[in-house]
Amino acid sequence: MAVRVLFSSSHNHFSLISPISTSTNRCFKTGIRFGRNFPSTFFSSRSAALFCSCSSNLNNSGEKSINTTEPYVLTTPLYYVNAPPHMGSAYTTIAADAIARFQRLLGKKVIFITGTDEHGEKIAAAATASGSSPREHCDTISHAYKMLWKDLDITYDKFIRTTDSSHETIVKEFYTRVLANGDIYRADYEGLYCVNCEEYKDEKELLENNSCPMHLKPCVARKEDNYFFALSKYQKSLEDVLIKHPDFVQPSSRLNEVQGWVKSGLRDFSISRALVEWGIPVPNDEKQTIYVWFDALLGYISALSPEEKQPSLQYAVSSGWPASLHLIGKDILRFHAVYWPAMLMSAGLSLPKMLFGHGFLTKDGMKMGKSLGNTLEPKDLVHRFGSDAVRYFFLREVEFGSDGDYSEDRFVNIVNAHLANTIGNLLNRTLGLLKKNCQSTLIVDSTVAAEGISLKDNVEIMVEKARNHYEKLSLSSACEAVLEIGNAGNLYMDERAPWSLFKQGGAASEAAAKDLVIILETMRIIAVALSPIAPNLCLKIYSQLGYSQDQFDTIAWDETRWGGLKAGQVMAQAQPIFARIEHASTEGEEGGEAKKKMSVLSVNKLRQTETPVYSTQQVMTAYRGADAAGMFDKGNIVG
Repeated sequence: MAVRVLFSSSHNHFSLISPISTSTNRCFKTGIRFGRNFPSTFFSSRSAALFCSCSSNLNNSGEKSINTTEPYVLTTPLYYVNAPPHMGSAYTTIAADAIARFQRLLGKKVIFITGTDEHGEKIAAAATASGSSPREHCDTISHAYKMLWKDLDITYDKFIRTTDSSHETIVKEFYTRVLANGDIYRADYEGLYCVNCEEYKDEKELLENNSCPMHLKPCVARKEDNYFFALSKYQKSLEDVLIKHPDFVQPSSRLNEVQGWVKSGLRDFSISRALVEWGIPVPNDEKQTIYVWFDALLGYISALSPEEKQPSLQYAVSSGWPASLHLIGKDILRFHAVYWPAMLMSAGLSLPKMLFGHGFLTKDGMKMGKSLGNTLEPKDLVHRFGSDAVRYFFLREVEFGSDGDYSEDRFVNIVNAHLANTIGNLLNRTLGLLKKNCQSTLIVDSTVAAEGISLKDNVEIMVEKARNHYEKLSLSSACEAVLEIGNAGNLYMDERAPWSLFKQGGAASEAAAKDLVIILETMRIIAVALSPIAPNLCLKIYSQLGYSQDQFDTIAWDETRWGGLKAGQVMAQAQPIFARIEHASTEGEEGGEAKKKMSVLSVNKLRQTETPVYSTQQVMTAYRGADAAGMFDKGNIVG
């Protein structure tokens, strides 16, 4: 019996795994039956398992080495172009953009990579169905992604297409390197194949009638002569990575999934297709094309290729690899957390520092699908409600990493309560009072105005909370921390009642003018802290505080420190920064519509009054009436 020897010089030990019987050509580890082309000498001691350098950039002695100049490389999946972009891909990209914007605020050099996966059986079929060539089809759908990203204010740095010639060059070089390491072999394979997943499935993971658990469609029996990657060789190495670097896969629930897959035993997987013409040819066999995992996954590296140089794996890797964060949906977790690390080890490349698998989106509590007629089109949402509303709702209301649900009523309630009321109305009221009583000019520095004021200390605490949440990728909690700043500003306005102080004149009027400076400084800090989530809204805030777009485009997180506004600064004319969204639905219960109209009138009357004379109790009464009419969600009533 032959054994495969894995040797690691850095750990000074070896492991014996995957015994095979050379007489039967059956791998006991994987359960795959290999044909006559499988070499009995395949498992050899020349194969070396390389261990992860991960987020801490481990050196050869296992110690942390810190490189403060390295870029922050962030990736979304390369989206499959068999169909136009949907809300799931938009959600991933919105989240990635918020993370990228935050990292830029910290002063890091960010390389934000997105793109499209354009090869494969389904794409060729989709092109045929639309009466176009595969290239024409890919051009159309790839362009649709770029247009949607523009509508959603996505600030990507690299957009890679797997049909780019530079990508093909790097894929072939990577394949050749893995082949030279002895980790690619040719064999017959027969199994159950999911056409939608474009992969073979284990019978134990299938549902009744051999249905795919993801697509709920029966898998088909298929037999092919393909090239395989020796994933099983990296069983021990992957186990070690997951134990030594528990932050490698996040959130922790995803790590548990991955550990379960690895412990259950890794199977070698097919990396070519003999029956698919639309793809990159296998370097040593032009009759086969490279399958998605040795194609699309390499886009994360090929995207780094310097445009001024001939594409090569070395140039691409030296331009930013390893990635700081792969952001993916949980449906492709196995391929990124198991297949991809093993492939990188085989090629002698560092592993990405972190993988984060987020959850799925549902609509009104139901899985979305064309057959159900409940699809959610991101382009339609943006055109109806604006990019800030879409970005804010999905990042605020979906706990990042968990599944989330969309309902239009909740969408409208949340963005109205948070963006129009808590933030927008506070700015509008304050600027209105400043114009009427101070000619739109600040009378004192914000630092001086806030001396002895507890609001300043509270804002600083909440800013730090927001930063910590951003760094942990807790985007919903980051939004909540910033909203707390807005709530504190509203409470301060109501308690101080500057409109009443101005009427008293003298020292009271001067105190009221200082109060307005304090509230506007609070708004300035909100504009910085919320800018990763709702960039257009924050630009409008910054502009009304007298700053230019160039100044907004160059802000840093340090500018969340109290003291930015100075005496003599002139504020702009107050303009609504977020238009309230009207409910499209009608009230079904008798009297409900009238109740809602009364509440709307009460709330609007308060908003439109430049110098309110209502008490806090009157304000809360009006908002409670609106809440009872279904305008707001519990806990989000603005006082």
